[in-house]
Amino acid sequence: MSGRSQVKISEDLRLCVEFRDVAAAALRISDHVVKTPLIANDELDRILSAKVLLKAETLQTTGSFKFRGALNRVLRMTPAERKGGIVAWSSGNHALAISAVAARNGIKATILMPSDAPRTKIEGAERFGGTVRLYDRATEVRETIGAEIAAATGAVIIPPYDDPDIMAGQGTVALELAEQARERGVSLEMLAVSCSGGGLAAGCVIAMNGASPDTRVFCVEPAGFDDTARSLASGRRESNAPGARSLCDALQVATPGELTFPVNQALLAGAVAVTDDEVRRAMRLAYDLLKLVVEPGGVAPLAAALAGKLDVAGKTVALVLSGGNVDHDTFARCIAV
Repeated sequence: MSGRSQVKISEDLRLCVEFRDVAAAALRISDHVVKTPLIANDELDRILSAKVLLKAETLQTTGSFKFRGALNRVLRMTPAERKGGIVAWSSGNHALAISAVAARNGIKATILMPSDAPRTKIEGAERFGGTVRLYDRATEVRETIGAEIAAATGAVIIPPYDDPDIMAGQGTVALELAEQARERGVSLEMLAVSCSGGGLAAGCVIAMNGASPDTRVFCVEPAGFDDTARSLASGRRESNAPGARSLCDALQVATPGELTFPVNQALLAGAVAVTDDEVRRAMRLAYDLLKLVVEPGGVAPLAAALAGKLDVAGKTVALVLSGGNVDHDTFARCIAV
């Protein structure tokens, strides 16, 4: 396990998101989000020789934590910005969240999605009211397409992770989790979350730094997309190999976010990577023991614990199951291991 000593925010360190931003986001979105359950399972505790609490963001509106950040960002838009609409890009969960939030607020949304995204996510974004424009990952640049649409229509660009309001909204996962743990009289030693561009990790580590500063926060990435782990090791933003692929469709990015990485570099305890086979095993276990449908990218923290890549034995740990949007056929193949 790649780990670093527990870190604190120094007085001279200025990050784009602070604990007060996460607390404000929690108040702003509280009437519109699901307070997702924190699940314990005796058999899982036995398997991992740990006290494990699972935060089921699979049960959040639109099926993932992304609804929190999207809602927080949209609620911060001015009336003039709302008239111009939204343009966003995503492999799926941010697309679903922006589509749903925009529709609820009477705002037009254009969503750029890779043509190889899961059909359930493409169809879901359309069903929620977004206008989906597919692009080829290999030959087109989503940021360029989005900028062109925004320039032509006056739309506001809402990226999937590199935005302070998005990051603060995602951090409410950990803020809520910390409160639930306190209500149970539990002192968390570790929290692990999935990581793509780093928005969830950054928001959660900021939240934990304020709400439960003794809790060490780790992020989990897919093998081949361990850019955050390598960036933490090198001290600079590293990129993944062109053409790399993973079962974890939600966690495939080229490099850590420009805004998210400084937060994660300063505060994360470490990062680990999991293989597709380890992800499949975790999906099967979540289905068998918890009766939960968890998508590949959403189950990564559980996969890391089961594979021994997170040192959880003898500890009280929380794992975020960040999403449950997976195609039927893919899910069926994964749990048939």
